[in-house]
Amino acid sequence: MILMTYVLAAAAAAQAVAPITAPQATIQAATPTATIAPAPKPAVIIAPATETVLRAGTEVPLVMSEGITTNGKKLRPGQRIRLAVASDVRLGTQVVIPAGSLAEGEVTDVRNKGMWGKSGRIEARALNVRVGDRLIRLSGTFDDKGVTGTAAVVGAVLLLPVAGFFMTGTSANIPAGSGVKAFLDEDLRIATQ
Repeated sequence: MILMTYVLAAAAAAQAVAPITAPQATIQAATPTATIAPAPKPAVIIAPATETVLRAGTEVPLVMSEGITTNGKKLRPGQRIRLAVASDVRLGTQVVIPAGSLAEGEVTDVRNKGMWGKSGRIEARALNVRVGDRLIRLSGTFDDKGVTGTAAVVGAVLLLPVAGFFMTGTSANIPAGSGVKAFLDEDLRIATQ
């Protein structure tokens, strides 16, 4: 029995010292080894340009570059009118529409002064303003009405009935330099850094 124990111990020792057999080598090769990947470079974050909006309805103060009048009966509906921006239109501290930018309006209705004390009337609207190569739509109306001669006509008719026919009111007149209120008719998207 001692001999058998000795033989078994010798066989176990020989097995422990024996080289690795082929099936064991395959198992070791298939076992993945851990590799350490290099640390990624830190990403550079560039803040994108933000976009802000100047909303439709924002006031754009205008001034008449030329005067218009019903005197002389030359003014017609559809006639274009030259205007200019009176003061900077800003979004925060950024100037969006600079003072002096050219704007355009249009006469929408004209009534000339007439007999029986009828006064003249002009109605017009703002159309657009040009900033650089961009045309920005505007809205807003403005008008002027001459003074009627109704009181004079009534007095003249009492004295001489035919005289009222020859009495007229005054012409409508919007002189150069007159202020006009207009408003943005569209949202303006402004890129800021």
